[in-house]
Amino acid sequence: MRHYPSDSPEAMGRLVALTLMADGAIDASELKQLDHKDTVRRLGLNEASFDKVIHELCDDMLTSAHRTPAGQLELDVDHIDLLLAEVQHPLLQKQVLRMMLDVVNADSRLSGGEAVLVAEAMKYWGIDLYEVADCSIPSLRLRTPVRHEPAHV
Repeated sequence: MRHYPSDSPEAMGRLVALTLMADGAIDASELKQLDHKDTVRRLGLNEASFDKVIHELCDDMLTSAHRTPAGQLELDVDHIDLLLAEVQHPLLQKQVLRMMLDVVNADSRLSGGEAVLVAEAMKYWGIDLYEVADCSIPSLRLRTPVRHEPAHV
């Protein structure tokens, strides 16, 4: 795997790109989520540089990943940890993890590869899920209707 400078937009972008591919394919809903959240710009990249990061990741995976019986490429935990190690600042780690979770949640399905990647990031960086919870999502709890009792005079 190629090395990017610590905390660089490319290092962070590669983790988002890896999340896009963690379930075996880049889904249209995931790309739509990236646009909706303005993720590429927030990473400090433009579309062309993010595309380059994705292509470089694909090239690296061809040489560093192992192929499953189904033909998919998978990185082992040691390789994932090398990529996670390139994001060292705690605030950037939380921001990248939130972006990764946005990608994972885009299609409302959690694949095994996505679960492994997110769990490893949380473990490696020592981040609890509540630290990156998206508080902008409205509560789905049903509200108890307020009963108005007639006034007794």
